[in-house]
Amino acid sequence: MSDFFWFSDEQWARIEPLLPTDTRGMARVDDRRVLSGIIHALKNGGRWADCPREVYGPKKTLYNRFVRWAERGVWEDIFAALAGAEDVPDKVFIDSTCIKVHRCAGGGKGGLWRMVSASPKAAATQSSTLSAMRKAARS
Repeated sequence: MSDFFWFSDEQWARIEPLLPTDTRGMARVDDRRVLSGIIHALKNGGRWADCPREVYGPKKTLYNRFVRWAERGVWEDIFAALAGAEDVPDKVFIDSTCIKVHRCAGGGKGGLWRMVSASPKAAATQSSTLSAMRKAARS
């Protein structure tokens, strides 16, 4: 079970009181099992089908619980509780990542360039001209 995500007892003790407790309809799949499955899916690319049924339960249950909890705002409550949203942080980290790109991807050198129209007549006609005043001002 080392490749699978599972909440520790300490983590689960902080999260469990924040989860909805309504028990209408069929018997619920264990919340700890389902929540661990949702985290597993999100950490591994977001595919519900990749979650092993034996470990986390049916993929349909994982998806439905994820969507229902999102609609009810359960995720915001969990994140706020875990992050300690009431406390003002004394330090904030801002990521300023720089990425090198290939020289073709950077836009390259050069000035303005004119797009050529597919119509020969439009390509031959100049749409605007420089005035004599602008030429005189530059010299």
